[in-house]
Amino acid sequence: MSLQADVLAAYEDVRNDKSPTNWMRIDYVDEKSDILQVSATGTGGLEEFISTLQPNEAVFGYVRVLIGNDELSQRAKFVLISWCGTGVKVMRKAKLSVHIGEVKKIVKSFAIEVQASTEADLKIEDIHKLLKKAMGANYDR
Repeated sequence: MSLQADVLAAYEDVRNDKSPTNWMRIDYVDEKSDILQVSATGTGGLEEFISTLQPNEAVFGYVRVLIGNDELSQRAKFVLISWCGTGVKVMRKAKLSVHIGEVKKIVKSFAIEVQASTEADLKIEDIHKLLKKAMGANYDR
């Protein structure tokens, strides 16, 4: 398994608060390959990233989300997503758990990790709740 050099550059771009890029998508080069590359980036946040996912794909995603209790306490938090659609072949599914370890060697900083196989696993409200919990103090209880 290997990662293309573009993964580190895209990761740094998503982490950069001055960049409009707030998500990246890491895919396998092809169906039989264990080489991962950045296949897409965007500025439309979690919703846009989720809209790119298909049931026959295995994908890793990294998303910057602005979250806070009010307008004055907004902070950037990061989500690492492992997507394994319901139509992914058995061998690819088996390798995902090993490959996420390699992805984490570059994508090191995230508040939460989400594993998903359907869009129902990626409800934006649920992810926001998890991020608020990960922030620590929450005065909106």
